[in-house]
Amino acid sequence: MTNTELLKNNKLKVTFARKVILQILNEADTAVSADYIYEKCCEGNYNINLSTVYRTLDVFEEKAIVEKFDLGDRKYNYSIKKDHHNHTIECNMCHKLIELECPFKMLEEIIKSKTGFTMMEHEIHIKGVCKSCQQNNEKII
Repeated sequence: MTNTELLKNNKLKVTFARKVILQILNEADTAVSADYIYEKCCEGNYNINLSTVYRTLDVFEEKAIVEKFDLGDRKYNYSIKKDHHNHTIECNMCHKLIELECPFKMLEEIIKSKTGFTMMEHEIHIKGVCKSCQQNNEKII
């Protein structure tokens, strides 16, 4: 899907700045900061100011086009939202399964920013006791 199609599919006006910012995000190997995007705009001699970058990223986040990763200290990185995978939590008692979105995306970004290490894969198996089983068996709590 082209950047223009992505914007139209999300009912966003197709602007030069939005297309450039999407291009920069698509070309990045990892999540990047708004400052990085702004620097790339300057390098490419695009007349896009930093406030436009921030506003555009906010709009993209609202439309679920990008993921925003909190790195702490009021620092954030952004990446194009890719296909996501889920994990399941299984109740030890009734074996009910609940899916949840993978919490490791943010952890991957924190690991990368703090150590430079790129995670290639991860596995997680979560087991616990669901709310219904907890209510039916007070000994668990």
